[in-house]
Amino acid sequence: MDKEFCFQNTLVRFRPGVDVISAYAQAVFERWLATGVFAAIAKQTTSIAHLGGDRFGALSFPLIPVVAQQRIVEVLDSFVKLERSVEDSITKLCSLRRGALLSSMQSVSREKPLLGWERVPLKDVVPSAEYGISEALDRDARGLPVLRMNNIQSGRIDTGELRYCPVPVPAKLFLRRGDVLFNRTNSMEHIGKAAMWRDELPSATFASYLVRLIPDLQRVTPEYLVEWLMHPLVRQRVRAISTVAVQQVNVNPSRLRELEIDLPVDLAEQRRLVATLGACDEQIRQENEELNKLRVLKQGLMDDLLTGRAEVSAVAA
Repeated sequence: MDKEFCFQNTLVRFRPGVDVISAYAQAVFERWLATGVFAAIAKQTTSIAHLGGDRFGALSFPLIPVVAQQRIVEVLDSFVKLERSVEDSITKLCSLRRGALLSSMQSVSREKPLLGWERVPLKDVVPSAEYGISEALDRDARGLPVLRMNNIQSGRIDTGELRYCPVPVPAKLFLRRGDVLFNRTNSMEHIGKAAMWRDELPSATFASYLVRLIPDLQRVTPEYLVEWLMHPLVRQRVRAISTVAVQQVNVNPSRLRELEIDLPVDLAEQRRLVATLGACDEQIRQENEELNKLRVLKQGLMDDLLTGRAEVSAVAA
């Protein structure tokens, strides 16, 4: 028997008539969302925007012949299929990358380290852990760029959404290539994220809710240290030593450095392991780049079709 469903009053139901295809209406609404049409007419309260049915119903809908609507839907559907294909490819590559990580770092999950590996307290190979600055930050790019927790993404430094320190920062707190940044404060999901500084900017420092780990380069490469910190089992161990505060958790760097790290004794083997994972990362990066291009192209095509700047027959051909 078919199930019956209802919807809450936080939703608005649009039920098209015979002159409108539902998928075409959805494409129109997606464009309105992306271009700020809904935001412009929404009523803003303390922290919530509200779009009433009356204001929604008063919008001018771009009604075109049903045949043209269908053609637009078919063109956009072809892009959706391409998007899903690339997304599936990225998912598979991420799964392969995870498998490669677990396979190459089996020692982490074993009772005793593998032959050629050693297990030592992290402090033995990371002699220094330093907090960043606690100054108030702003958006004025004349100041020194400051990396925050959101600038660590998927084991890499993301220099988007930067904030800046408007006052002088001690030279010792400037980032140097090979520094490993560890996210010590956040939600349980994000605690323990790490990335290596690769001179992505001419100069930068880091905020106090990050910790800079300075590895002993005679024992461990910074790249391997990041991979170890991002290992699923290590992330669990980090969470286990974290302390819970109001709406967030915190990891004490001293406790972090008491954890035992498994690593190949041979630095060349550490580099080989990292290179294998880096090859996966490059494939994932290329696929993500392709996906972003596809989405930009789709958005531009949607704008052209829904505004009449492009004839759907010409695009479909």
